[in-house]
Amino acid sequence: MNQRARVTMTDGEVASLLRDSRKLQLGTINPDGTPHLVTMFYGLVDGRIAFWTYAKAQKARNIERDPRVSCLIETGDDYAELRGALVYGTARPVPEPGAVLGIGLEITRRMTGLPESGVTEELRGYVAHTGRKRIAYLVEPTRVVSWDHRKLTAPAAP
Repeated sequence: MNQRARVTMTDGEVASLLRDSRKLQLGTINPDGTPHLVTMFYGLVDGRIAFWTYAKAQKARNIERDPRVSCLIETGDDYAELRGALVYGTARPVPEPGAVLGIGLEITRRMTGLPESGVTEELRGYVAHTGRKRIAYLVEPTRVVSWDHRKLTAPAAP
């Protein structure tokens, strides 16, 4: 078995990584073809990555022109701890205001570490206020590349 196959995560392991993480590196394509990378907090909707941003942000303009995105979620500091998933996909705008608010609440809840029951009316009002100029997206994955270096075993000591 080659090393690449040894470190690939199962679908369940990728789902756990996405569920347990809060930030991703979002890659979009600038008008000149260069990559545009930003760190984003994200949520999950039916297992799919969801994010929101201001409508006039560069990433939103890039997605409007070309909806292909990459989303990198990674963790670990030492080589033997590195885990990650690179989700390639298409960012689909979420047109319904209620769904945009729901995505904003999910992102805010995850950012702050609140349990699902921790969303108060005060928080809902704050998110609704900040969300007035935001648009939301769901990422439809086309390919996922993953790695978990914890699956590598060190050679036995002599």
